[in-house]
Amino acid sequence: MKSRLSSFMVGGAFAIAAAVHPLTAGATLKPGDPAPDFTAQASLGGNVYDYSLADALRKGPVVLYFYPAAFTKGCTIEAHEFAEAVDQYKAEGATVIGVSHDNIDTLKKFSVSECRSKFPVAADADSKIIRSYDASMPMKSTMANRVSYVIAPDGKVIYEYTSLSPDQHVANTLQALRDWNAKHKAQ
Repeated sequence: MKSRLSSFMVGGAFAIAAAVHPLTAGATLKPGDPAPDFTAQASLGGNVYDYSLADALRKGPVVLYFYPAAFTKGCTIEAHEFAEAVDQYKAEGATVIGVSHDNIDTLKKFSVSECRSKFPVAADADSKIIRSYDASMPMKSTMANRVSYVIAPDGKVIYEYTSLSPDQHVANTLQALRDWNAKHKAQ
């Protein structure tokens, strides 16, 4: 009986992992890949402007994170965490931009209340940016999966992390920046 139960538990764990895996796995860009350039309407503190990745990269590394939808539980948690860490990103010479398929009117509100006017969020209503970064939700290609990239000033991806849980995106991208900075300061 015990071995049957163990076999069932192990088999059940694999079945659960197989069912969850498609939601977190994807053909995301990998370290070394060129980051597609983009310009998009964005909001910082409720003010709308044209965000240019190329312009941001001239100032240093960029943490580009994709999230499914403004004002949802996980996306609100993630926005709060990024907002709280903005000074740590600045200390690493980096900026942060969030991207979702939401329209700019929604993001004007989200940038103030959830991003706490600390970093911009860009509207990708037609999902062109999401698709160019292979950051689509597997079951709904117009919606972004929760994917974070760190992009070096030369336009190359130096780190990628995909997880529907918002828990490790900030910690992981900060560590990737610290590692990158340590390597580049040593050269």
